[in-house]
Amino acid sequence: MSASHSEPVYDYVIVGGGTAGSVIANRLTEDPRTSVCVIEGGPTDQDQDRVLRLRDWLELLESDLDYAYRTVEQPRGNSHIVHSRARVLGGCSSHNTLISFRPFPQDLADWTAAGAAGWDNATVQAYADRLKNNITPVAPHDRNALVTDWITASAAATGVPVIEDFNAETSHRGGFSQGVGFLPVSYDPYTGHRSSASVAYLHPIIGVRENLTLMLETWAHRLLFDGDRATGVAVTTPEGRERTVTARREVILCAGAIDTPRLLLLSGVGPADDLRDVGVEVRHDLPGVGENLLDHPESIIMWETSREVPDTTVMFSDGGLFIRRDTTDPRPDLMFHIYQVPFDDNTARLGYDSPGPRNAICMTPNIPRSRSRGKLWLTSPDPAAKPALDFRYFTDPEDYDARTIVDGLRIARDIAATEPFASWIEREVAPGPALTTDAELSEYGRRAAHTVYHPAGTCRMGAADDPAAVVDPALRVRGLSGLRIADASVFPTMPSPNPMVTVLTVGERAADLIRADR
Repeated sequence: MSASHSEPVYDYVIVGGGTAGSVIANRLTEDPRTSVCVIEGGPTDQDQDRVLRLRDWLELLESDLDYAYRTVEQPRGNSHIVHSRARVLGGCSSHNTLISFRPFPQDLADWTAAGAAGWDNATVQAYADRLKNNITPVAPHDRNALVTDWITASAAATGVPVIEDFNAETSHRGGFSQGVGFLPVSYDPYTGHRSSASVAYLHPIIGVRENLTLMLETWAHRLLFDGDRATGVAVTTPEGRERTVTARREVILCAGAIDTPRLLLLSGVGPADDLRDVGVEVRHDLPGVGENLLDHPESIIMWETSREVPDTTVMFSDGGLFIRRDTTDPRPDLMFHIYQVPFDDNTARLGYDSPGPRNAICMTPNIPRSRSRGKLWLTSPDPAAKPALDFRYFTDPEDYDARTIVDGLRIARDIAATEPFASWIEREVAPGPALTTDAELSEYGRRAAHTVYHPAGTCRMGAADDPAAVVDPALRVRGLSGLRIADASVFPTMPSPNPMVTVLTVGERAADLIRADR
């Protein structure tokens, strides 16, 4: 299918104006001779205070700015998780807490070992140095007294050091194994506004660079090909009109680890048998599309506080704790966020009462490198039908993931018994002091489990001889031309901490790879 004279043509068409897509659009349009179109399914975030105010992030979950994907039944986990995916310019960087960790050196060593040549620690950290986002530890004037006491108690109870700047440990000292402290966040400490990918990379150039076109509230539903070459995208406009957007050079998929493989599958690119089963004509048999679905699962322990939790000006999750249990690996293998609000959706489902918004504090033990692997697939050839997401939580054969959660719940109880944090605690609400055995804590921990909203890996990078790899180390889709992927779907393995910075660096490196091929 080719474009008519009335249809737009650009050098590059980027599907997804999210975390990586914003970066690539900025970098490619630095050359005024290069035309770029960004197709974004949501509206702009400009002048949307509810998006720009970081502390309001919870109000965006399951709102009109959320695609709200659900999991299929999880026999060993929680079958009621809603995977929020942002429907707004900036993508999940306009939706999430903007916790911003550089990837650990060993995470990137795992990538290169998996065939992602050129994605070594030195290279990726150099791209992290280029980021335009304002990434800083929670500013001193934003630091919550309860979290300060929690940090002190965590260090005393676990023996880990207090870290002032987690990213400095990674960029200057090669990473850290353990530690607790205020989190690094991509925000403006003076306004409390996001320093998201769109704020940092798109807002300064919208209306300034004439070679940048944004197609907002426009849904990409099929890739277009000439033989094995991607030539453009079929879209539906806000008015419901079908249009073709043509790329002279490349189509770049930045729609995230759910919607990038979904678009490939709808276009006939993926496992041939799966496509036939759902009634999609096979264009290119690529078995890895939708496989290797990764996440950071977490569970929750909640306490009622003895007095009101001090208000926050950041995003209600200001502190982080990293523990290393496995001394054979330099990385932490257990992480906690602390939340100054009740995360009670899943505990309420299990029959626990919430202590109320100003008298609850939670710790969420999560698994930095979960060993369970899931899959995404189409349920229908209809582009409006949501795909099936099966994260297969807690299904790893050695039960490593569930044991990690149990260890986390026990460590959290130790911290709650340690001053000065102990003085804030009135009682343990969930799982409650009656649950003490490993079996009881495992059952609770898995049923109350949630997500840190980090799906990844569904179009993973790999070497040329890896039949399950979807893209090569230059992010080009295997067996096709003119088509590249740059988002969390290309991760071979999950970075241990929150992955947003890693996605930003994927965007920065992708822009260089694209320009090199040009």
